[in-house]
Amino acid sequence: MALQILDHPLGTHALTHLRDQTTKPATFRTLAYQVSLLLALEATRDLALRTLPVQTPLETIASRVLASGLVVVPILRAGLGMVQPFMDLFPDVSVGYVGLERDHETAVARSYYCKLPPLAGKCVLCIDPMLATGGSAVQALSLLRERGATDLRMVCIVSAPEGVKAVESAHPDVPIFTGALDRELNAKRYILPGLGDFGDRLYGT
Repeated sequence: MALQILDHPLGTHALTHLRDQTTKPATFRTLAYQVSLLLALEATRDLALRTLPVQTPLETIASRVLASGLVVVPILRAGLGMVQPFMDLFPDVSVGYVGLERDHETAVARSYYCKLPPLAGKCVLCIDPMLATGGSAVQALSLLRERGATDLRMVCIVSAPEGVKAVESAHPDVPIFTGALDRELNAKRYILPGLGDFGDRLYGT
């Protein structure tokens, strides 16, 4: 499995302010958009292309366009904060939803919602801002594979080594694209240094 950590000055800048506990929700959403946009570009760098004849104002050329559509699947609810950049970037994108709720005492995810478009033959990106224990990611990736996904990628803003290891163990062929690999999880399974509860900070709850 390939772990790819975002290496871009803007990403580093945005992550610093995402971590800052004084950052307000409106600014937090803008920063999350910026990091997600950079991650979207990195995670799709190798998408297949096909040749298409195009008439320019001067002549006809054989140029290249995306060969197939893209499916983005956020893990609810925090994953919703990463969807918009994918929709803004890609002309043919479908959005599915997987609802997994983490029990704050046991850190075990419970599935409560699933709505997916056809996945076969598509590049499928599972997005979740925080890859902590990896339980939700593993469960979501397994579900997507069961529904026909073969080209799977995981996209996260912040990851913990424990979560990366869990995904690597359960889905060794799924690459992880992340903005940062943090130090560890604390006793309550939160990422350190992390940035707190992403969903709460995103929505001001």
